[in-house]
Amino acid sequence: MAKKTRKFKTEVQQLLDLVVHSLYSKKEIFLRELISNASDAMDRARFDALTDKAIQADGDDWKIEIIPDKDAGTLTIRDNGIGMNLEELEKNIGTIANSGTKKYLEALQASGEKKASPELIGQFGVGFYSAFMVSDRVDVLTRRSGSDHAILWSSKGEGNYTLDETERDGRGTDVILHLSEDQQEFLEEWQIRRLIKEYSDYIEYPIVMDVTRSEAAAEEGKEAVETTESETLNSRVAIWRKSKSDISEEEYKEFYKHISHDHTDPLQTIHYVAEGTTEFYALVFIPSTAPFDLHMREHRGGVHLYVKNVFITDECKELFPEYLRFVRGVVDSSDLPLNVSREMLQDDAVIRRIGKSLAGRVLKDLGELKATDMDGYLKFYKEFGPVLKEGIYLDFENQDKLKDLLLFESTKSEDGKPVTLREYVDRMPESQKDIYFLAGESTEAVKNSPLLGYFREKDYEVLLLTDVVDAWVTQRLTEYDGKSMKAIDRADVDTGTDEEKEEREKKKEEAVKEYGDLLEFIQEKLKEEVKEVRMSDRLTDSACCLVAGDAGLDANMERIMRAMNQDVPATQRIMELNPSHPVLDKMRALFAEDRAGDKLSDYVELLYAQALLTEGSTPRNPLRFSQLVSDLMVAAE
Repeated sequence: MAKKTRKFKTEVQQLLDLVVHSLYSKKEIFLRELISNASDAMDRARFDALTDKAIQADGDDWKIEIIPDKDAGTLTIRDNGIGMNLEELEKNIGTIANSGTKKYLEALQASGEKKASPELIGQFGVGFYSAFMVSDRVDVLTRRSGSDHAILWSSKGEGNYTLDETERDGRGTDVILHLSEDQQEFLEEWQIRRLIKEYSDYIEYPIVMDVTRSEAAAEEGKEAVETTESETLNSRVAIWRKSKSDISEEEYKEFYKHISHDHTDPLQTIHYVAEGTTEFYALVFIPSTAPFDLHMREHRGGVHLYVKNVFITDECKELFPEYLRFVRGVVDSSDLPLNVSREMLQDDAVIRRIGKSLAGRVLKDLGELKATDMDGYLKFYKEFGPVLKEGIYLDFENQDKLKDLLLFESTKSEDGKPVTLREYVDRMPESQKDIYFLAGESTEAVKNSPLLGYFREKDYEVLLLTDVVDAWVTQRLTEYDGKSMKAIDRADVDTGTDEEKEEREKKKEEAVKEYGDLLEFIQEKLKEEVKEVRMSDRLTDSACCLVAGDAGLDANMERIMRAMNQDVPATQRIMELNPSHPVLDKMRALFAEDRAGDKLSDYVELLYAQALLTEGSTPRNPLRFSQLVSDLMVAAE
């Protein structure tokens, strides 16, 4: 065959420009792509060898050779796979997505022979063109299994390529990269080792390279002795594809430390194979301690995606929902479709199905940990509880599972030990209809809230929510086991039996009659500050409190928004007064004596400042508040 020159098809040239200039985030990806192609070619040959005696005769010493030549400036990736003939070369390298493997699988499916079909990604698909990112010229020397002739394909990636007949010992393909001047680092042994370790460590076939070592001479004056030996650069067997019975606990721990860069042992190991509509291997870990960047916006995901043992990315955020971002490990899918390159996933639906399965499995294992080892679960929750809570807001489908995983401190917590919603509901008094909670900055601050007095008297347990995320969680966490979740700092909180509520209403009406004029006076004085001043049926020891209206922001949400530099809309809360507190009798007496006097106005101002302090807010004018307190102390002498 005479040497021929061919032009790339227009779309291929456009694709080549795209690959070289913008498709891949890292140029080093080229080696992964070419090794993956070589692996696919050997998969094809092994499959055909089941029925093709010619391939059987060629032997089965399957391997991928990496051959760096610093003198020539070339890097060769050699395989003894199926190889290609002239027609296949032109189709596979000259047409977008016209992969030989893809066509082969389509033919197999058409013939109905599906069971024996090997798992393949695609031979000489678009990934091949990544070679031009680092090369001035690329040569492909290939010989089809069963053929006596080899073909040399060569191109500089500038619009055309040449085809020539040549010779090659045995079937297979050599991809020879004539590296650009500024890409010579890829000839270095350490660089080749690094790339194979990072991207192709678990390829099934041995990836070998001749390595020369220099040993000092045994006698002085003699020259050093150089020896060259073939070394296998990849570990070959993916731990996640092994049976769990074949893996020791120590191996799991070492793999976790390798992939997570964490020096501590994992808290939980989850290793399973998913079968059915979407099949994949998963080996994921729950760490013992939270990474330092867990709550940072730039936090990177910790799960690596592989396709048939080939590393694809460690930034596939769709694999796990955001609230499980602490999970580390590997997911390996054999049937995940790919588009354009192995960096760009074609079918998001497949990823979503995998993510759904993974999330369900992790939540299931966390539930089992909580049921069998509460101390271990408490350790997990201390590190990752606030992040897990985000799932209540983000993952509607798994809300019920997540609810059972939540832990809260409460007014009945023993030694700070949190309670579950299940425990809370199981010990509710018969008269209690709802689940009560109070959110605030800290456990200590919330425990000292005047709003808790009534609930302690009634022996109603109140959950104490002190994580920042709770402000959003409670917007979705509205019920559990048929019980409504009620914030006790809301104006509309409903407590007790109908008889009890009727009795409290009567007392409030009587108090309004008794203090009605004073209430109106206080309301007028604070009209710029509060929405309403009214009598309370929830206060026991404190004189006053502030509660949020039905739709207004509560104090905790306001604090969080300010901390996030968010604009806080103007919100007026409701001020409740305790009709049983002596301060109201004092103020009523002052009102009757001199309602226009400064002293009564000062008392109103002090009362409002006190209400702000008890909810954890700062008085509008701290200096003024300090002066009023000092004056009151002096007057009391």
